[in-house]
Amino acid sequence: MKPPPGDATAEAEQMRTGRPRVTSRTELERIGFELFATRGFDNTTVDEIAAAAGIGRRTFFRYFSSKNDLVWGDFEGHLRRLRELLAATAADTPVVDALRDAVVTFNHFDPVEVPWHRQRMQLILRVPTLQADATLRYASWRATIADFVAARTGLPPTDMVPRLVGHTLLAAAVVAYEHWLSEPGTDLPYLLRRTIEQVGTGLGSLPAPTPPSPHGAPSG
Repeated sequence: MKPPPGDATAEAEQMRTGRPRVTSRTELERIGFELFATRGFDNTTVDEIAAAAGIGRRTFFRYFSSKNDLVWGDFEGHLRRLRELLAATAADTPVVDALRDAVVTFNHFDPVEVPWHRQRMQLILRVPTLQADATLRYASWRATIADFVAARTGLPPTDMVPRLVGHTLLAAAVVAYEHWLSEPGTDLPYLLRRTIEQVGTGLGSLPAPTPPSPHGAPSG
């Protein structure tokens, strides 16, 4: 298949290397990760990733909006899956148990994918230039948790308690990931279960939410 108009660089690269052109986001991610591992994230350019993949710069941007975006992969698709896992939880399951089980399942990966996921998380947690992106994506992750807690408690998602749970659960997950990255051979699902259960001990002692008074002032 010939590159689309404007991808003359990709065509020349393909003729020089004989490498088939990339045709999926997943393969382009893998090529990007290979370059990040050998050259470093900051020292790798979009043009270099595109050339290694046998595609042009314009084609790269059809897959990802930026080099940072490549690191995160299909983040919105992953968030949808987390929402689906939470929505499938039985209504009588305690909130913390539902959150723990959903997050652990959400972060379970096929053994073949674990090395790639480890590299992805090393980049996300340890590369300073990715931290601005992380702040925005983490806000979406926390909002997903807060929405679930709000639905289960009858509180608005902007109430302090759902927001607190979102922030706290994210902190627990990040701590589990940091330990997993620093201690090769540890089991990620086990670490996530441990940190969330520890958090659950504290959240379980929270008083039942008090509904606001008709005039918006706290009752009691």
